[in-house]
Parts: sequence; structure tokens; C-alpha cells
Amino acid sequence: MKMIDTFIDGSCIKNPGPGGYGILIKYNNYTKEISNGYYLTTNNRMELMGALILLKNINKKYILKINTDSMYLKLGITKWIYNWKNNNWKLYNKKEIKNLDLWKLLYFNICKFKIINWNWIKSHSGVKENERCDFLAKLSSYNPKLKDYGYEKQNYDKYKRINYK
Repeated sequence: MKMIDTFIDGSCIKNPGPGGYGILIKYNNYTKEISNGYYLTTNNRMELMGALILLKNINKKYILKINTDSMYLKLGITKWIYNWKNNNWKLYNKKEIKNLDLWKLLYFNICKFKIINWNWIKSHSGVKENERCDFLAKLSSYNPKLKDYGYEKQNYDKYKRINYK
């Protein structure tokens, strides 16, 4: 089975605020970059969104190595998610899981792959692919084009009181 090496990163100008993700896919001599920005979101949502978009862009027949500098994503997808699913998508104390819409989509998408290796790398440690993803994520944060409807729905009550003029 062939392996694809990938890198993802998420960013927010303010948290919450405009945000984006950056993805780098490497296979042999082939490199592909994907990025997008959102008007209002959080850094954690952009980390998850980057992983989700990556999974949707890879053929399921490959072994996938995903490099991320987000411990939230790495621990969430390799440890916490199975407990959440077994607990009817709730935390151990029965509270709601933040970003549940994205976690469920991630779970559904990782189940399609035979092997995914999740690798944590320290951010800003000189790994050029991670630095490139960081750049793409920040650039996308400053040039948002999309609405994060999941975030807006999750925070509707908080933001409906704000008078946008």
C-alpha cells in the first residue's frame, strides 16, 4: 500500500474571529496545497476543518500520515473521540462536546481509511511543510471567503444579541 505524507494547520486572527486552514499533500514528487478562510470561527475549528478537508481530498486506498501541530486534534481523533461516541457524543460529565459537528464528520471520514498515522509536530520548530501550512492558514485568515455555519449555529444565542451595523 502506498503512503501519502500530509501536513495541516489552522489559524485565527482573533479567537474567535477570521480564521483559515492550510494543507500540504506530498506524494513522491507531487505536492498539492489547499487553503481557505472563514469570516468567523475559532482556531480549533480550523484545525479540525483542515483535517476534514484533507480526508475528503485523499483516495481511501492509501496509507495516510497526517502531521499536525494541534494536540487538540491529535488527542481528540486518536483517544477522546471513541469515548465520546460510546457516550452518545457527550463528555464524561454529560456536557456537550465543542465542535461536535466537525468531530462527527471527522469520525465518519476516518472510518473509510484502512490506516491513518497521526503525528504531532511542535509548531514553529522549523519543519518546512508545517511552516508552509501555517503561512497558508494565516493568509487565508486575512482573506476569508466562507461562513463557518457550524460555528454560527453553535453560538447563535451569543451572537444574535450583537447589533451588526
